[in-house]
Amino acid sequence: MFNLTPVVKNLLLINVAVFGASVLLGLEQKTIELFALYSIESDNFRAWQFVTYMFLHADLWHLFGNMIGLIIFGTWLEEVWGSSRFLQYYLITGLGAAILFMGVEFVEMKSVRDDVKAFLLEPNPNDFELVVTEHFESLYARNYSSITPLIRAYGNTPDDGQLERDAKIMVQQLYMATVNIPMLGASGAVFGVLLAAGLLFPYRRIMLLIPPIPMRARILVIFYGAYEIYALMQRAPNDNVAHMAHIGGMLIGFVLLLMWGEARNRYQ
Repeated sequence: MFNLTPVVKNLLLINVAVFGASVLLGLEQKTIELFALYSIESDNFRAWQFVTYMFLHADLWHLFGNMIGLIIFGTWLEEVWGSSRFLQYYLITGLGAAILFMGVEFVEMKSVRDDVKAFLLEPNPNDFELVVTEHFESLYARNYSSITPLIRAYGNTPDDGQLERDAKIMVQQLYMATVNIPMLGASGAVFGVLLAAGLLFPYRRIMLLIPPIPMRARILVIFYGAYEIYALMQRAPNDNVAHMAHIGGMLIGFVLLLMWGEARNRYQ
């Protein structure tokens, strides 16, 4: 069905092998702790994670979606660029996506850090509730039954020293849980590949899986790009997709195409 090019084939084998081995050996959690990308504020952060994160996947569907994109669009690019340039493009877009994601996340977390520090210095029931419900909305929703009683009890008896200590511990735990959320997957690099395929092969048609209809590559790129921007702006509480990494992969890919003089090239 697919005539796999060398680099695409090897990337596919590596991703499948890493996922399969970690599952079969029961090492999923340890693999994620070592090789997924963590915030620089996390104790789990290691420099190599900027590269290794793109070879890990959360589940079979995550792996399947990324590998299908790599197989279809990566093959197009490797056929016209050659293996060396395609591999460079893939790794640079994946690395760039990670750096952009981390940078944006660090800046966005500034207000959270400031409010957490302010609360820990001068704890009070009102700020406790505000910090928990505004900055840790998704964690609060998942742990509603354990956090809400503390909010109410501390609100009713603000001078209780033990409740104050419990509230401070809770805020610290929520903050660390947030910075310890890992990012993993080849999506940043794959979105870079998708962007290049849409620009260089704008009129080539592909058959979608769901729904099974043909679509030109450039339309697919526009759709995915618009959706990622929309999802990033929406910031749904339970959305655990790193949309900024997807957009970052596209942005880095576009810059690379400009640098390489490929942005205006068109292939059939």
